[in-house]
Amino acid sequence: MVKDKKRKEEKPKKSDFKAFLKKRAPIYLAILALFVVFVIPELTKGDLQSNFPELSEEQKLPVEILMNYNGPNESGLTVLDAISNKIVEEYPNEKIFDDKKTTVNLIVSKIDSEKYQVLLDFKSHKGEMNFDWTVDINSKKITSNNLESKYIIDLVDFYD
Repeated sequence: MVKDKKRKEEKPKKSDFKAFLKKRAPIYLAILALFVVFVIPELTKGDLQSNFPELSEEQKLPVEILMNYNGPNESGLTVLDAISNKIVEEYPNEKIFDDKKTTVNLIVSKIDSEKYQVLLDFKSHKGEMNFDWTVDINSKKITSNNLESKYIIDLVDFYD
């Protein structure tokens, strides 16, 4: 009898948790692989706004007014969307914002107490786009200073 008790005590007890994991490990690995392949690239996908440099609080206001401008009839297309769409049209089938050669420079300079000049320079391996606007923060009026920025404002103003 004493020997039987010792034999029972010598066997290590199996953990229910280990058995549970061992049985379902392939399922968990498959779910993890799907997450890594499909979800993480979508979450880390680059876009125009994520490439903007850090701005001071004073500089953020004119940029926010400009990028959220959606025309006199509030059509739904914003300046940020229009610029992003133009870049996607120029670089189809490319992850242009993930490219190391792609740079986005955003320069905000104060003209007077109410007006700011916003320069957006997009440079990539194929070329560059330069946008130049004047933003009045009180009236929220946006004036284009070159052809590319005028095209974007016209696109937003006349979007259906």
